[in-house]
Amino acid sequence: MPRTFQHRTYTIQEGLMAEWVEKWRSKVAPLRREFGFEIHGAWVDHERNQFIVVLSYDGPEGFRERNQQYWDSLNRIESGVEPMLYLMNRVVREVTPVY
Repeated sequence: MPRTFQHRTYTIQEGLMAEWVEKWRSKVAPLRREFGFEIHGAWVDHERNQFIVVLSYDGPEGFRERNQQYWDSLNRIESGVEPMLYLMNRVVREVTPVY
């Protein structure tokens, strides 16, 4: 299965960006990498209160299945990070690199 890339834009609740970024860096990103996801970058758009990340996965089960395994994992559940406490909106797009 070819590498799948996702561009994710999360609108964070007012006043929670710093907390979200800290938890994402310390808990979400390391666990994503453990599950074989590659993180190509993460950015904050302060003007729009948005967190943007590009990640990919290239494994035998495909992005969607591996993503579900990530969400169902005991490590993710025990991390204590509940994105819905932080996110007002999320837009997830599959993208294809051209350069």
